[in-house]
Amino acid sequence: MFESYSGYRLLSRLITYLVLCFILGLLVGEIVWVLLIGAISLLFWHYRQLSRLNFWLWRDKRLTPPNGKGSWEGVFNGIYRLQGKNRKRVSQLAFLLGRFRQGAEALPDAAVVLDADYNIVWCNKLAQLLLGLVWPLDSGQRIDNLLRHPDFSNYLKNEIYHEPFELASPQSERRVLEIRIMGYGTGQFLLIARDITRVRQLESMRKDFVANVSHELKTPLTVLQGYLEMMQEMAEPGSPNTKAMDQMQQQTHRMRSMVEQLLVLSRIEDSAENNLEVKVNMSQMMCILTEEAEALSLGQHDLNFTCAADCHLYGIEIELRSACSNLISNAIRYTPPGGKIDVSWKKVASGAMFTVADTGDGIASQHIGRLTERFYRVDSARTRQKGGTGLGLAITKHALSHHQSELMISSELGEGSEFSFLIPEHLVSTSYH
Repeated sequence: MFESYSGYRLLSRLITYLVLCFILGLLVGEIVWVLLIGAISLLFWHYRQLSRLNFWLWRDKRLTPPNGKGSWEGVFNGIYRLQGKNRKRVSQLAFLLGRFRQGAEALPDAAVVLDADYNIVWCNKLAQLLLGLVWPLDSGQRIDNLLRHPDFSNYLKNEIYHEPFELASPQSERRVLEIRIMGYGTGQFLLIARDITRVRQLESMRKDFVANVSHELKTPLTVLQGYLEMMQEMAEPGSPNTKAMDQMQQQTHRMRSMVEQLLVLSRIEDSAENNLEVKVNMSQMMCILTEEAEALSLGQHDLNFTCAADCHLYGIEIELRSACSNLISNAIRYTPPGGKIDVSWKKVASGAMFTVADTGDGIASQHIGRLTERFYRVDSARTRQKGGTGLGLAITKHALSHHQSELMISSELGEGSEFSFLIPEHLVSTSYH
């Protein structure tokens, strides 16, 4: 049924037909008329086959083509073969589409497929529950017409999707959704919405717990420290209890420092203040940081401070000072006596850079990614000996996040370390007036 006709075979049939017409014309003595009638008959026959083909393609509901004759048999069979291929391809695409929808329905997040104009192409059931979409009634609707929130509209307008967007669920104000948009294919977007209400509740509970416990520990630590100081004053010279009381006093100071840093970290995390319109005098801050560093070093290190003139910034001064002070104190604490520490604040092409470089022992690469975690220590014994709390870099990380910056760390064992952060250009000012 699917036999194809070659051009040679079709041409040979045509020549045979014309030769027969010519012979018949010779027999009857009317070659021209016989050839004309034969050509008209051949055209009529082809027109008849073409009409049958047209009827089958547009009106006939049967899948199998009519029985073609002559050269039209290959045409009918070829079209039928193409239809079979197309049906197989459509079946495969339908199967893949069904698998895709099953996979999308199994996702633990709401998924919405958008076109280039942010019109809804498809959504799963969880999107209907979390975002309040109605499928298929909302097909073709712009997503921001259904999720009416000014910040979400600006999020779509700015087209900066590397950071997620948090939005209260249209179904419940107490439910918080994290929305991510990513492009795929040609002119299409995939919107993923995740319910992070429980995560935010746990974070809030953790912050409240740390803040409350830290605050409650201040009073008993103050009492303990007061009694220890009184006992140290009353102790007789050479008493065996003196060493024990000194160690208790040292650990009390360390505990008090940790509580104070926990309170600072909680305050920075919970701070609703994000006023980046206040100018910070970096020249004055660098002078204060220089005095603090010299007092902490006690002349045991080679300290070099460099500050660019007329290079200030907009930000929160107390948080910036805390971030810079933590980096400098860490460099002094973990650099052996005689080591060199360079602190610089300078203008660069993309903003302004604060850098602290030391010639200390350095940090192994496997630890660098976790240095900003709370209480993370590369060497616990050395940290206790140096008096560190493991909170300084965590405070620095959160303070820098309020200034659209992040901490950059470069270090090699035995070669020293370099800690730096870049303040974006729109927060840098050349004057302090």
